[in-house]
Amino acid sequence: MAVNRYDGSRAWYAVSTYSGYEDKVADSIRQRLDGVDFADKIFDVMVPKEKQIEIKNGKRRIADKKIFQGYVLVEMKLSDATWYIIRNTPGVTGFVGTGTQPTPVSKKEIEKIKKRMGVEDPKFTVNYSAGEVVSVTDGPFKGFEGTISEIDTNKGKLKVLVSMFGRETAVELDALQVKKIDD
Repeated sequence: MAVNRYDGSRAWYAVSTYSGYEDKVADSIRQRLDGVDFADKIFDVMVPKEKQIEIKNGKRRIADKKIFQGYVLVEMKLSDATWYIIRNTPGVTGFVGTGTQPTPVSKKEIEKIKKRMGVEDPKFTVNYSAGEVVSVTDGPFKGFEGTISEIDTNKGKLKVLVSMFGRETAVELDALQVKKIDD
């Protein structure tokens, strides 16, 4: 007697991909849905991304960064046919699960991911404290060392006292422009 491994309910599944191929895999799955009659079996494809602040050439910019490198989330009714379509998409290395059985991602986890993706303003993470010695890694003061005198966590800025020409000068830097000096 053949046993159906799948209950046919709609759920989200994590699909592993080659790193860097997440968007290509998502686009391929979407294209396959248009060409094949799977609109009632595969509902959504998502590459979870969040906005992050990065410094490039001394300029601050906001970039979309993948939350999970090498993974795409697919909302679908799992069956042998949908499993086959997804599994044989170029760039896909498999489903996340135990053995050959894909494990659905919990609704709670999907809600957390969507909430994280929906945050419009990127968060500043300032892991420094006043009095700490740091090395400047970017901008006109690159290579200098200094002591943090003030921290503005709302803006992600630090005031660093840098020794130049024999005296300390206060310089405002982005928290991403410095790194801690290991003792």
